[in-house]
Amino acid sequence: MALHPKVMDLVLDRVWRLLNAVGNPQDRLPPVIHVAGTNGKGSTQAMIRAGLEAGGATVHAYTSPHLARFHERIRLAGDLISEEALTDVLDRCYAANGGAQITYFEITTVAALLAFAETPADYALLEVGLGGRLDATNVVAAPALTIITPVDLDHQQFLGETLPEIAGEKAGIIKRGVPCVVGPQHNAALEVIERQAARRGAPLLVHGQHWHVSTERDRLIYQDDTGLLDLPLPVLRGPHQIMNAGAAIAALRALGKDEAACEAAVTRAYWPARMEKLTQGALVDLARPAELWLDGGHNPAAGQMLAATLRGEAARPTHLICGMLNTKDIAGYMAPLAAVAASLTAVSIPGEANTIPAEQTAEVARSVGLSADVAPDVQAAIAAITAQDANARILICGSLYLAGHVMRENRA
Repeated sequence: MALHPKVMDLVLDRVWRLLNAVGNPQDRLPPVIHVAGTNGKGSTQAMIRAGLEAGGATVHAYTSPHLARFHERIRLAGDLISEEALTDVLDRCYAANGGAQITYFEITTVAALLAFAETPADYALLEVGLGGRLDATNVVAAPALTIITPVDLDHQQFLGETLPEIAGEKAGIIKRGVPCVVGPQHNAALEVIERQAARRGAPLLVHGQHWHVSTERDRLIYQDDTGLLDLPLPVLRGPHQIMNAGAAIAALRALGKDEAACEAAVTRAYWPARMEKLTQGALVDLARPAELWLDGGHNPAAGQMLAATLRGEAARPTHLICGMLNTKDIAGYMAPLAAVAASLTAVSIPGEANTIPAEQTAEVARSVGLSADVAPDVQAAIAAITAQDANARILICGSLYLAGHVMRENRA
């Protein structure tokens, strides 16, 4: 079979054709919760899943990209898809596609939907891959709920150069009559979302209007028309996770779930490589006694979130190891980190054709005020940092692809 030559080509014709060939699994799913947005999609989905599962529900979940292995993208009734089940649905999709052009993401999304349709569960969580309106996940006619997390600038080459253009793509998941939870937004993005919801007759649950979330005395305070919840802080780190938790709680409340589900959402969620402190593994051993952290954020808004998170951590010199792709706004990502990081060591991302050469990454880092050097790989970077500062906080960041490589290396 010939995959479509473009890695991304945002039209749905190929997806609809293949879905029809495999029996339209998108019409045979349990209630679907569809999540779009620029940042926070995965964390919000992870919290919703934790809340639903705590109440005894079985949950399918689809997310992308994967970090260490492809199976992470597809959870069947709570468990990562098995090698046997994955091979089976992919083989059937390849056969049904009949050699026609299709992208990697499109055929794997159809495979996930096929697996979901054939395995009983109470809910299916679908995370948009890119955009929303023309994303391969946007094929469910009547989801139970849609969610739009914060919209910001990213993937402009595919989604548009301005916030309203990008928000229009994200708002494409809004369906007629289906409630939509909306996380914190820039006004320009919110206006677009509100117009789309009005056209579709979709009730909105908007942060700052219909629900509010804040912290008080190391507790998370959530309030909506139903009442107030006083909950523990999220186990996922960073001030931005307060807002993601608010969207997850709003979603759970919209689905009729109780306070116990909302508490589980913030206390039981796990989402790797999002300001995650690594505690064991080969790279952790190499770094000791320095701390080793991992984050996959890669756009300017993610850089701001990461800087805010670091300000909230215990005082300790933070040294970055950073690798990025050439499709990203490197300076925009790094600029907020200049005020909170002692240094940056640039690496190229192994095995990625679109990686930025380490020296170029270091040059950009220096241009925004970071003290920057280069290293041939992550191990060398860790060794160089710990030789200078044995008690450092080392944060590997800049790309989910780099994060995946680190997770595989750390397991070795």
